[in-house]
Amino acid sequence: MIDDDRPTLHIRCGSDIRDTLRSAGFGGEFLEYSDPVHDGPLPGIPDLVAARARILAAGPGQLMGFSEAQCLAGLRQAEQRLSSAHQYQRVVLWFEHDSYDQLILARCLSRLAEGPLPECLELICIDRHPDIPRFNGLGQLGPTALAALWPARKSVTPEQIALGQAIWAALRQPDPTGLQAIAETATPALPIAAPALWRHLRELPGVADGLSLTQRLVLDILTESPTPIGRILAAMVNGREPLVFMGDIGLLGTVEAMARTNPPALTIEPGEKPFPRIATITDTGRQVVAERIDYLSLRPPERWVGNILADGQWRWDETAGSIARTT
Repeated sequence: MIDDDRPTLHIRCGSDIRDTLRSAGFGGEFLEYSDPVHDGPLPGIPDLVAARARILAAGPGQLMGFSEAQCLAGLRQAEQRLSSAHQYQRVVLWFEHDSYDQLILARCLSRLAEGPLPECLELICIDRHPDIPRFNGLGQLGPTALAALWPARKSVTPEQIALGQAIWAALRQPDPTGLQAIAETATPALPIAAPALWRHLRELPGVADGLSLTQRLVLDILTESPTPIGRILAAMVNGREPLVFMGDIGLLGTVEAMARTNPPALTIEPGEKPFPRIATITDTGRQVVAERIDYLSLRPPERWVGNILADGQWRWDETAGSIARTT
């Protein structure tokens, strides 16, 4: 086995590489630590895990058929295993460059910093790969490519732990100024974190139209033609999205929420399977794209960007490349 020189725990914000690691010759244990903290809220209460279970069950869990009890059991187990990570002689963090990964990495580093730290804590974190022209994530890599990353792993530095703590603390605030301040430093301890933070902030409602970048991209695709939800996702992954962070369930939730505004910004045809259903932009949606109607005036379902309620108090100014407070 590649990692059999000492007891090893591999931590990843998903299960996408679990089987590939095994096929590549890794024998260590695997921990999926995958609460999507980019999608809040993140209330400042002692039992954050219980609160997150309720939030996930009402959102992505509902789309995936997971109950609150199932969400809670999964989150509790992950937290308990992370708390005992120091029992392994080596812990390796596998992450990539998007906001989903980088924000979970920040939380993971912050939690590990509560101690005791593993005697050997290492990081594999990449934003490109020579074999993948458009690299979106580690899940694209096969066994040989994953094994080839092993020699390039680096010890986690105190500066990276401090950065993780700072990002996690800022993410839990009810305003985005702290995250922007961190992004403006270019995060030298982990340079690929800064672009992820900027992309996260672009999920705030836009100054001109009230849309997040994801919502704007969805409507832009639909202005070209009615499109199955699965093909919207493919278009995002294949180039429309500048820094892919949202998977199929996240995008499905976004599209379905846009069909529940009043009046709806888009419509979705009926169907038993969610992703073949065709979405069509409405006249209202076209008015939003043309910046004649503010999307938030349509009373969309509640949405959170980290711990910031996307109600228009904080917006993203695309022209200035900065957050803006409107009230």
